[in-house]
Amino acid sequence: MRIARFTTGEDPRYGIVEGEPGAEQINVVGGDPLYSALTPTGAKVPLDEVRLLAPVIPRSKVVGIGKNYADHAAEMGGEVPEAPLVFLKPNTAVIGPDDPIVLPSFSEEVHYEGELAVVIGRICKDVPRERVKDVIVGYTCANDVTARDAQRTDGQWARAKGFDSSCPLGPWLETELDVANLRLRTRLDGLTVQDGNTADLVFDVPELVSYVSRAFTLLPGDVILTGTPAGVGPIQPGQRVEVEIEGIGTLGNQVVRR
Repeated sequence: MRIARFTTGEDPRYGIVEGEPGAEQINVVGGDPLYSALTPTGAKVPLDEVRLLAPVIPRSKVVGIGKNYADHAAEMGGEVPEAPLVFLKPNTAVIGPDDPIVLPSFSEEVHYEGELAVVIGRICKDVPRERVKDVIVGYTCANDVTARDAQRTDGQWARAKGFDSSCPLGPWLETELDVANLRLRTRLDGLTVQDGNTADLVFDVPELVSYVSRAFTLLPGDVILTGTPAGVGPIQPGQRVEVEIEGIGTLGNQVVRR
């Protein structure tokens, strides 16, 4: 089931995306999928008549995982970590489909990083691996936009990965998906620049959620980014970045500098 958060110019609403590609419509529902059952309202809106929003605004945090594909670790000149490499992004970093990625004034070297995102659906702590699927509400596409020069000079990643608009999410939540073997591609102005597969994750989704939950209490709406494959590179004003994940869809954002 694909759950979208959208607006037609009024307050954000939720709906279930249905129909064939090019002819989708949103079956509008009442309630918040993180806190209550979805109740169809009877209203339906063509997908091309709405503005899709970030499918979730994390209540507390986005948890990122670094160097979780061996080929990416290698291209960054490092080894695969012995345990998941964890960092945080604030929820103010989150934007939705077609929202602009605003390059920060302090950086001249900002990179795209296409990733699978896991969205937590219930409060949880110390989750055993075998129970991880019980705490996940769904999955979406993400772009872990990174100011690479700041990442090198700062020594820690809060500014480099947490600036405003550095965490595009979308286009919707997919709630019924086996994420063990999904193709992930990132395109820059239509050219494929990353082509990976979640089968190549060093630490898979159950391991990541279990590991992160040992450090942090996870709240409904929290997001875990699972890492990016090889092929990261710079983005410039005027370019468009798209992250496509098999079984989910495509997240696209324009790049600007203000």
